[in-house]
Amino acid sequence: MSVERVNPSELSPPTGFSHAVVATGTRVVLLAGQTALDRHGRVVGETLPEQFRRALANLLAALTATGGTPVDLARVTVYATDLAAYRTHAPELGRVWRELAGRTYPAMAVVEVVRLWDERALIELDGFAVLP
Repeated sequence: MSVERVNPSELSPPTGFSHAVVATGTRVVLLAGQTALDRHGRVVGETLPEQFRRALANLLAALTATGGTPVDLARVTVYATDLAAYRTHAPELGRVWRELAGRTYPAMAVVEVVRLWDERALIELDGFAVLP
């Protein structure tokens, strides 16, 4: 497998994401949206950073179950119910990302939504990975 992160110099320098990811491999893994649900189906965490940590851990658990690792992530979409809060907590969310997933960033987008399936959820992450 080969994953190449492309960040053209004519674009604003990326912080916590890559502008483009070129992935070549034999398996594509589509990862369902993950919120801060525990194994009993309850949303855990009251704050955005707490819920982000759990949602990312859940996404990575699903990826790991397929034999993948965070470096295999090609794209992640973040759905947030409060974009202003996401911006406010961005430095802390970045630290959580680096702690759980490392410093290799997929192509990413953050989208503000009115609400998520789980009414207490503040954030949801989905994505796809390319495995060897």
